[in-house]
Amino acid sequence: MTIQPGGRGVAGQPVRRLTVADVRACSALAVDRDWEPAPEKWRLLFELGEVYGVDDPAGGLAGAVGLTRYGTGLAAVGKMLVARRHGRQGLGGRLMAHVLDQAGDTVTCLIATDYGRPLYERLGFEAIDRSVRYIGPFAAGQPEPAGPGLREAGPADLAGIAELDRRSFGADRGALLAMLPQVADRFAVSDGPAVRGFAAAWRSPDTLTIGPVVADDLAVATALIAGLAAGADRPVRLDVPGRQAALAGWAAERGLTERRQSTYMVRGGPLPGAREHVFGPANMALC
Repeated sequence: MTIQPGGRGVAGQPVRRLTVADVRACSALAVDRDWEPAPEKWRLLFELGEVYGVDDPAGGLAGAVGLTRYGTGLAAVGKMLVARRHGRQGLGGRLMAHVLDQAGDTVTCLIATDYGRPLYERLGFEAIDRSVRYIGPFAAGQPEPAGPGLREAGPADLAGIAELDRRSFGADRGALLAMLPQVADRFAVSDGPAVRGFAAAWRSPDTLTIGPVVADDLAVATALIAGLAAGADRPVRLDVPGRQAALAGWAAERGLTERRQSTYMVRGGPLPGAREHVFGPANMALC
C-alpha cells in the first residue's frame, strides 16, 4: 500500500479500534516513518492487544497506537505512529489520550524514541531506564561464562517458563508465552530439570532479533543468546536494558555494535517484578 499525499480533514476523523484487516495499512504507516513494515509484529500486536487508529481521508492511516494488557497490573503502549504529513498537528496526543483512557489506572509502560519522549513526558510518563540496540555479526567461538545448555521449549516447559516470567516481569504474559512456539522462529529454554531461563529468536530480512530474554542470571542469559545466535546467516540484534550493563559489554565483545538508544518510561507507578532477571524485551511494542 502506498500512502497518498495530502490528507486534509483528519481532525474530524474519529479514533477507531483497528482490526487485523488493517495490518497492511499499519505496515505502510511504519514505512512512512522509516520503520520496518514488520507485518508479523503487527499481527502479534492485534492477537495480544488492542490497536487504535485514525483514518486518513486521502487513504490509509493517519496514525495508530497499540495497547497490550498484562492481567490487571500492567499495560504496554507501542507502535505509536503518526504519518509524516500529519506530524506536529496534535494527532499523536489525541491517540495517546485515547489509549490511556482505555488503560485507566493501570501502570503503563512504553519504550520511547527521542522524537516521542516529550509527548510522553507531558502525559505523565517518567524515564526509568534506557534501551540500547546492538546489531552485528555474532562472533562465534568466544569463551562463554559457565551456564546451562539450551533446548527447544516444549509444552511441558510452559508452566516453568510462566512461573519464572511472572517473578521476573511481574505481570501475566501467559498469552504471549503460549504463542511464542508458533510465532517465533525459535523458542529456547535452559536445559535441566528446572527452567532457569528462556529466550526467543525472530528472523527478519535484515536481522535475527533475540528477545524476550529472561534468566536467573547473566550466565544463563548469555548461554541462551549464544545458542540462538550460533550460525546466524544475518546480523544479530539485541535490545539491552541499560540496567544490564554486563550484557551490553558481552554483546560488544562478540561483535555487536551500538546503533541507537531509546528510553523506558512508566506512568502510574513503578514497574512490577524482579527486573534484574529481564535481559531483553519481546519486542519494543510490548516492553
